Amino acid sequence: MPKCLNLTASAGGCFRSAFSCSGLRSTITDLGDGTTIHCWVPKSPKPTKPNVVLIHGFGADAVWQWFEAVRILTPHFNVYVPDLVFFGKSHTTRPDRSEAFQAQCLKRVMEAKSVEKMRLVGMSYGGFVAYSMALQFEDCVEKVVIICSPVCLEEKDIRDGMFPVNNVDDAASILLPQTPEAFRKLLRYTFVKPPKPLPSCLINDFLQEMCLDFVEEKRDLLRAIPLDKRLADLPKIPQPTLILWGDKDQVFPVELARRLKRHLGENAELIILEGTGHACAFEKSKQLGKHLKKFLLG
Repeated sequence: MPKCLNLTASAGGCFRSAFSCSGLRSTITDLGDGTTIHCWVPKSPKPTKPNVVLIHGFGADAVWQWFEAVRILTPHFNVYVPDLVFFGKSHTTRPDRSEAFQAQCLKRVMEAKSVEKMRLVGMSYGGFVAYSMALQFEDCVEKVVIICSPVCLEEKDIRDGMFPVNNVDDAASILLPQTPEAFRKLLRYTFVKPPKPLPSCLINDFLQEMCLDFVEEKRDLLRAIPLDKRLADLPKIPQPTLILWGDKDQVFPVELARRLKRHLGENAELIILEGTGHACAFEKSKQLGKHLKKFLLG
């Protein structure tokens, strides 16, 4: 059987080159407690530019999720793109799997890079981390963007059938695909117009590059998200907040965006992107980047 070229590795190399051409460099920060964080940072940060931290979700690694946003934002901001713990080149020997721990790790990396003030953009799982950072480090976080992230979900939402899954393990089976068929299922959930049918050899290359490391640890990250909560118990972040959501998101319905806007009140702005789903960073990358630039610069 003919072997496919490893297009995933080739594309990843192109994205990394694009990051470098945008003025970023790859760094590793050892936090000294068994935790190591990889982060793309500005080669020459400008004191006159605001600092923006782009926090990825599950799925492809950070350079895949943020390549278009980096291109749009780097002329105006000092852009930092970390790999969360158990993604990319970041890992820990500590047992903590909470989004609060992820937030603390990112804050320590920013401190190591002498970043005192920052604006956060969190996508999907990264939205939980961004929200936690905004709560824990209120004086350091100036603005927050939440993209398709159900930080306001309640326990009853799962019981009421809001999601296509009934429990965290079912969610993990979708978000952490291990086979070509599972990957195709993920695409059907996350894209309004999934990419044209891909040969299994290409999908296997992608899975090998992106999805087969730290699988159990990533499942634990999902299990650590508190589901036994009520909206009334969710603290309100004080920073100006932009909520961005795809109107056809099948993973986290757009009702959760409206709920978060009601919860945060006048402090938040909601923009619903039409004709896109959970993978809005891919389907509407330029539109997303323009909204980010406008809000973060404003």
